[in-house]
Amino acid sequence: MSRSQRRAWNSALRAPRSAFRVAHVLRKFDPAEWGGTETAIQRLFEGLRAHHIQSLMFCPRLQKPLPREPLAGDGCVVKRFRSFLPVWGISAARRRQMIAVGGNLMSFDLPLTLWREPGIELIHTHTLGRLGGIAATVARARRLPFVATIHGGYLDLPPALKTSFAESGRIGIEWGKIFGFFLRSRRTLEFADAILTCNPNEARLLREKFPGKRIQVQPHGIPVGLFQKDCRAAARKAFPQIRERQLLLCVGRIDPVKNQGWLVTQALETCKKHPRALFIFAGACTDENYGARLRKQIHEFNLDGKVLLTGGLPPGDARLIGLFQEAQAVLLPSISETFGLVLLEAWAAGTTVISSRTSGASALVKHGENGWLFDLENPAAFHAAVGATLANPNLQKQLAESGRELATGNSIGAVAGRVKNLYAELIEEKDALRHSSRR
Repeated sequence: MSRSQRRAWNSALRAPRSAFRVAHVLRKFDPAEWGGTETAIQRLFEGLRAHHIQSLMFCPRLQKPLPREPLAGDGCVVKRFRSFLPVWGISAARRRQMIAVGGNLMSFDLPLTLWREPGIELIHTHTLGRLGGIAATVARARRLPFVATIHGGYLDLPPALKTSFAESGRIGIEWGKIFGFFLRSRRTLEFADAILTCNPNEARLLREKFPGKRIQVQPHGIPVGLFQKDCRAAARKAFPQIRERQLLLCVGRIDPVKNQGWLVTQALETCKKHPRALFIFAGACTDENYGARLRKQIHEFNLDGKVLLTGGLPPGDARLIGLFQEAQAVLLPSISETFGLVLLEAWAAGTTVISSRTSGASALVKHGENGWLFDLENPAAFHAAVGATLANPNLQKQLAESGRELATGNSIGAVAGRVKNLYAELIEEKDALRHSSRR
């Protein structure tokens, strides 16, 4: 460590305990493929900044450098490292798709970069796999508290999705397993001082697997006030075809897990019963093959005028908020959803929700009280919910108002405050252990 780094380190350690410098490790942060995880992290950083915590984001480099990092002006320092997917024998399209949503990346830059970063008091990983293993290894070596957040499903996954992940892992030759062995990446959660998950069922399963481990249910925060600002005009200007239509909005990346194709198959019946209905899919495409099949399916079903694909819209974009506010209902047909951030966003915007019965949605939606739940195997329940929502504006408003109360309780400030308190406890405990070991 250089003299200047040592001075920065000592200066940070002398800072008041209310001010922390925390390193966050991500496996992807690409504005062109923005999703729920990126939105949740951006809002967490915003909330932590209000609590005087500086967030340092360590994430992989992009193929095309950005003219400006989206979070650089929000008190967050973004540090990108070189990474790669250690798999042979896969197509370029498959490699891009794995990097976008499911690839187990490796980096030779990250260990040294994290080790040299002065003044950090805690390492927080938002990914498992090899990058999570690197974060855990450096945290142990530097004797820093280590927190792991599970953004997707880990134990709480449908059997079909577990099978799909296992099959995708057998495509190509993964030569990077040796790195995972040395990093003990499969034990990342065992090394964590605390595990955060937004899903109560996931938390229950984690407590069974890791008894005695500190496991905290941490919902994602939303900027409630932002979604209450009237942005309908922006949406109507950007998408004039929504005028005089009954909007059924689905927000999420275009990906098989998000299951937009299931909605397309239901759109035929919905549009027959409700001729003014318009399905809107708002989200970046992270699976090229799935996106192509979806567009082909829409065309073959003669739904070109009944389905609108907007592409990716940044969080907080007035066009996206306006779509939430204009929609009669927000649809979430996911195969697996550990939280369902769009549900809170819909309620904050004053819109009712209709969701598949995933564990995340089931923890938020009370059927018939603040929204509707349906099973993917029972399309009739979906159509009943859509029909009831479109036919009864008063019921739609009542359900949305009930959900708004839950959204308000998950403000950015409240969620970040709970994370800050956890950080403070872990840092204090680790400091106490250091002092006791010196005696």
